[in-house]
Amino acid sequence: MTPSASLAAFRFGYGLPVPEGAPVTPDAMLAALAAPDEMAQRFAIPGYDWVHGHVADVARNKQAAREDALLQARLDAVVQGMQAAGLMAMRATLARAIAAPDGLRERLVAFWADHFTVGAGGREDAITPYAFVEDALRPHLTGRFADMLLAVVRHPGMLRYLDQTRSVGPNSRRASRRGGGLNENLARELLELHTMGVGAAYDQSDVRQLALLLTGLTYDDRRGFSYDDRMAEPGPKTVLGQTYDGPGEAAIAAFLRDLSVRPDTARHIARKLAVHFLSDAPDPAVVDAMATAWTASGGDLIQVYTALLRHPAALSEPAAKARQPWDFLAAALRGLGIRGEDVMGWPDERLRDALILPLRAMGQAWKSPPGPDGWGEAIETWITPQGLAERISWAMRWPAELAAPLPDPQTFAQTVLADRAAPATLWACERVENRAEGVGIVLASPEFNRR
Repeated sequence: MTPSASLAAFRFGYGLPVPEGAPVTPDAMLAALAAPDEMAQRFAIPGYDWVHGHVADVARNKQAAREDALLQARLDAVVQGMQAAGLMAMRATLARAIAAPDGLRERLVAFWADHFTVGAGGREDAITPYAFVEDALRPHLTGRFADMLLAVVRHPGMLRYLDQTRSVGPNSRRASRRGGGLNENLARELLELHTMGVGAAYDQSDVRQLALLLTGLTYDDRRGFSYDDRMAEPGPKTVLGQTYDGPGEAAIAAFLRDLSVRPDTARHIARKLAVHFLSDAPDPAVVDAMATAWTASGGDLIQVYTALLRHPAALSEPAAKARQPWDFLAAALRGLGIRGEDVMGWPDERLRDALILPLRAMGQAWKSPPGPDGWGEAIETWITPQGLAERISWAMRWPAELAAPLPDPQTFAQTVLADRAAPATLWACERVENRAEGVGIVLASPEFNRR
């Protein structure tokens, strides 16, 4: 394997080994992105239509269940089933990461899921972040950013997470009858996090006007998503110097299309992609190339990825990024030869002990980021004394429990590191007392934990 091919596997996928024929050049990776989404079919995760069916069932019968023990037991089983579906969705997400021949697709899905962070509010919401990805992100991964943005803004997961369901126009019919206030959360994060970025050319007036424009977008446990004109603020709204008006969602859609192609949006997300994949301080020329491709194509994401992958910096050293805990565990399982189908068959206890609890201990509680800005990118966020200790602990314990019999450590080093294996790591593999210790050394090595 060439150095550029091994770097591509680390930087744009979940590491080595890659299946025979897997894409390792920029053009091959782009072609794989344009091909059908095999992993979504192989390891299916339900969308929010499935979730809402169960949520609506609970909402319709919640009152009656207070006086009907059998009905309450059935509703409790529905909630437990949704919680179990969340665990199954986590298995499927992991299975996709370790089984995908085109690792870039799964890495991009993870990037956008973090960029458009949503969280779960309770047991019945455990599957919501996964359904959000299936509905709003994965289908638009290689399309226009405007389409992804509109799907995000209309999705129940985002509407609930940022309290848009509580936002009522001050002069709306709902406010005149029942009161209620304007909520600016979604408007603020749309500008600050999802598009233009902190410090871009907008102010508090734009945030408030956008919040007024977004009123009417809502979700109800019984009815589902809707545009409720009773909650909508009447009249025109002026955001970023442009006036938007009209019935229903048309004005919102028009604004989001305009927002998706603004220069600040292009540059903010181009830089964020470069930071995620290449370096905490990426070459400005890479960001320029991606932002230019964004503007020239009207936010066509495949053109942006093309500019990233074909830039010389994409496959040049050094490996300046730290694998985040999820990346580390997915890469370790792939390297150990764990199959996606194996993960799908894990009992809940194994998923909890081998993955969920270690992720939390390493500082990345799964689907529970600290806020709507998602997880940090800086290397010092993840390479900490406690974080390294937890990685080493996992590397020394779990491979023997998950992948017996363990491979010869030197062979394993060549399998998962190839030309990236440092002499010190290979030297240590020759002198270990047992295979578990040797495999642990490889997984804990600096070269395995950088990409």
